[in-house]
Amino acid sequence: MLSAVMDYLRSCWGPASSPDGRLRKGVDAAGRQEGLLWYKDAGQLVAGEFSMAVVQANNLLEDHSQVESGPLSTTDPDLQGTFVGVYDGHGGPETARFINEHMFNHLRVFASEQKCMSVEVIRKAFRATEEGFLSLVSSQWSLRPQLAAVGSCCLVGVICAGTLYVANVGDSRAILGRLVKGTGEVLAMQLSAEHNASFEEVRREMQAMHPDDPHIVVLKHNVWRVKGIIQITRSIGDVYLKKPEFNREPLHNKFRLPETFSRPLLSSEPAITVHQIQLTDQFIIFASDGLWEHLSNQKAVELVHSSPRNVRLLILCLACFTWFFES
Repeated sequence: MLSAVMDYLRSCWGPASSPDGRLRKGVDAAGRQEGLLWYKDAGQLVAGEFSMAVVQANNLLEDHSQVESGPLSTTDPDLQGTFVGVYDGHGGPETARFINEHMFNHLRVFASEQKCMSVEVIRKAFRATEEGFLSLVSSQWSLRPQLAAVGSCCLVGVICAGTLYVANVGDSRAILGRLVKGTGEVLAMQLSAEHNASFEEVRREMQAMHPDDPHIVVLKHNVWRVKGIIQITRSIGDVYLKKPEFNREPLHNKFRLPETFSRPLLSSEPAITVHQIQLTDQFIIFASDGLWEHLSNQKAVELVHSSPRNVRLLILCLACFTWFFES
């Protein structure tokens, strides 16, 4: 399987060709489509360049990703920066699509209100996006109850005024490649926290939050899952595991828990890291878990770093974005 992943990576090094509508307005959308693989070799940001790739597991793409570069405020044109989003959907494409359509807009509104970029601005954008999807589920409950069982991981990066903010719910990952002076090597530095029940510390966190439920995480088929259902412990959506009023008919029985619950089983609260960009910082990789199942953090940064400047433009799996600092 690793060799297949590497073949996909190498295929991303071809020249860009036909236009593609996956990137949002305001970013050069030239890209290349090959079967279930889409990629973009190079694009310009406020300070640097980027590459991007999406690999579909099947014909239904449940994942979305976006890049925005320019004003991060609706009222202050001087508040410039770059926004990156990787949204790894599950149960359907609706939540990831909803995040893609709303998260950045919310962030710009809150940045305008506070007249700056901050942890609180990002936290508010996540909260507003979650609340917006909950409203959508509520309004369509009688017609499309399955929306309550659709969710998405959400990894966001914001680069503004020399500061990098990384916010995450779920198990996508952001990795920084940092140059070691004197040796020329690049070391991997993980900037995001993952919320997956396979990690012992995450299971302990869940047990501490639900002391009255000894079965909040269950080992099922050798995989740790929340209530034996889902591996991730934080997400946008998955409303049926957050609001007991949606854990009932007309939602299909296969999604419903046999018992009710008094507090949300999953959280939408992002873990946020703030990093001051340094001269030795070379690039950042944002990707969903599909990449990290096959490549270690260090292997991924070595793969990017070892390629020529006009070639090291990739990293993928489901949805991936690589941002190179301006040299």
